[in-house]
Amino acid sequence: MSLIRRLIIIVPLLWLGFVLSISFMEAWLKFQAEGITQIIGLNIGKLVFGALNKAEILFVSVLLVSSYKTYWSLKKKTLKRILISLTIILLLQTSHLLPILDIRANLIINGETPSASYFHFYYVFLEVLKVILLCVFSHQTLTRYNE
Repeated sequence: MSLIRRLIIIVPLLWLGFVLSISFMEAWLKFQAEGITQIIGLNIGKLVFGALNKAEILFVSVLLVSSYKTYWSLKKKTLKRILISLTIILLLQTSHLLPILDIRANLIINGETPSASYFHFYYVFLEVLKVILLCVFSHQTLTRYNE
């Protein structure tokens, strides 16, 4: 199996592991640790989610380049659509939602109370959608490999 095919199979699974462990485990678990205040938790969250975002940009870049270089992964329209959807989700999170959530976290850290908003809900919704898409993408690539 070529390196490109291996990347197309491994990278989405690795990305899925990152999202599940950080967004669905670390994000809420850190606030349950003894001695972690809201301010400390928010500072940790900003740091961890910033690092996750950089890793996700790397993952999607590797998938885009790998898929572009080979007809194998782009032969199925489903894989193309999923990859485009994952790219759009990541762009929305990177360019719009994360900066807004960082500003809101900074307000709380500085003792202010931000106005009510749904931005955190939107981010979580996109994370759930991303997990579903990564699962489907991984299943499709594994099925394709075993044919």
